Amino acid sequence: MRLFKLLTALVLSTGLTACVAPQAADVSKSVFDDPVSRPGAHAMHAFASGPAIGVMRGNTEIASDFLDLHFRMESGRALPVMTRFEGPITVALTGSVPPAARSELARLITRFRTEAGLDISQTSGLAAITIDFQSKSALRRAVPSAACFVVPNVTGLADYSKKRNTAAVDWGKLNRRERVAIMAPADASPQEVRDCLHEELAQAMGPLNDLFRLPDSVFNDDNFHSVLTGFDMLMLRATYAPELRSGMNEAEVAARLPAILARLNPRGQGIGGSAKQLSPRSWISATEASFGARGGTRPDAAERMISIAKAQGWTGNRMAFSLFARGRALTGRDAPAAIEAYTQAAQIWRSIPGAQIQAAHVDMQLGAFALSAGQFDQVLMLTDRAIPVARSHQNASLLASLLAMRAEALEATGRSAEARPVRLDSQGWARYAFGSDAQVRARLSDISTLARRGGRG
Repeated sequence: MRLFKLLTALVLSTGLTACVAPQAADVSKSVFDDPVSRPGAHAMHAFASGPAIGVMRGNTEIASDFLDLHFRMESGRALPVMTRFEGPITVALTGSVPPAARSELARLITRFRTEAGLDISQTSGLAAITIDFQSKSALRRAVPSAACFVVPNVTGLADYSKKRNTAAVDWGKLNRRERVAIMAPADASPQEVRDCLHEELAQAMGPLNDLFRLPDSVFNDDNFHSVLTGFDMLMLRATYAPELRSGMNEAEVAARLPAILARLNPRGQGIGGSAKQLSPRSWISATEASFGARGGTRPDAAERMISIAKAQGWTGNRMAFSLFARGRALTGRDAPAAIEAYTQAAQIWRSIPGAQIQAAHVDMQLGAFALSAGQFDQVLMLTDRAIPVARSHQNASLLASLLAMRAEALEATGRSAEARPVRLDSQGWARYAFGSDAQVRARLSDISTLARRGGRG
C-alpha cells in the first residue's frame, strides 16, 4: 500500500491535473493537485526565456484545429461568431498579486509581442484584461473544479460573483471582446501562477476551447504542456490576422484561413495531415472519471477510454492518453500491466511531432517503477533522456522529480560526488514548482523512499 501511495503521488504531482468539467465557468484551467512538500536547501530556480517548441503539423490539420478551438466551448456548446479584441490590448494585475506574477507576466507579454505579433502591454489602470489574484479557497468557492478561469464583461472575482449566471458573462452572447477578467490563485507556487497566466491570458485573447487531440498545445485539458507553444502562438497570430474580425461566422473564417496560414506558417504547406474529429462526449466523460478524485472507478474508466478510442479508430494522441490513463489506474494494483500501458503510450507519443513532453512524463513514471525495483541503471537511462525535454518545455515539477530520481540512482551506484549537484538542482526547481520550503519536503522524501526500497532488492 505504501508503494502504491508513493507511485501514485508521482503521477499526480508533476503537472498533470484532474480533467474535471468546470462548474459555472466555460473557460478554465483544471484545479491543481494539492502541492506536496520538499526541501529548500538550494535557491529557487526560474526559467529565463521562452521554450523552443515549434509548429510541426500541416496547415490543413491546423485550420481544422483553429475552427474547433474558436467555435466550440469546452462544454461542447457551439459559438455563433468569432470574437477578439479590436485594437491594442492592455493587461492589469489586481488583488493579492504574488511576487512571481509581475516577472512572469512581463516575460509572457514579450513573447506575445514577438511570437504572436500582438499589440499588448501592461498598465496599472483600467485594462482590457484584468488578472485578479485571490486565494485558492475563494476561487474554489466560485468554481470548485478550476485552478483559474476567465470570464467576459467583469473586472474581477467580486464582479463575477454579482453577474454569474447572467447573459453578461455568457461568451455566446458576445460580438467582440472589450473587457475580460482572469481569476488566478494568489497563494500558489510560481509554476502554478505562470501556468495560469499562460493558458488563461491566451484564452482571454484567443481560442476558448480545449481539445484533447492536440499533442503540441496548452489548449488541451490533459495539461501536459504548461507554457505556450509555437502552435499556440500561431493560433493567436492567426486570430488577429487583418483578414479576420469579430462577428465573423465559422464559414467566413474558414474561407480565409488557408491563405492566412499559408502566409503565417509557410512550412505547414508541405506537411501532411488531415482534419481530426472532435472527441465524443462519452470519451470525455470517461477521461474525467479516470482522472477524477474517486480512485476506485479509475480502472474501469480508463478501459472505457481505450475502448472508445479503438472504436473511433484513433491511433494518435488520444489513444496514447487513454493508455496513459490505464497505466495510472493500474499503478499499485498491477505493476507489469501498468508498465506495459505506459510503454505503449510512449511508443505512440514518440512518433508524434510535438509530443516529447508526454513521452518524458512516461519516462518519469517508468523511472519510479525502476527506482523501487533497484534497477538504477534503467533510472539513469530514462532520466538522461527525459531531463532535457522537461527543461526545454519549462516543466519544473517534472524536472525536479526527474533530477531527484537521478540523484538517488547515482547515490545508489556509488557516484555520490555526481549525485550532490543533481540533488541541489532538483531542490532549486522543486521550490519553483511546488512553493514554500514547508510544502516540498515530502515530495523528495517519497522519491528517496522508493530508492531505499530498491536498494533492499
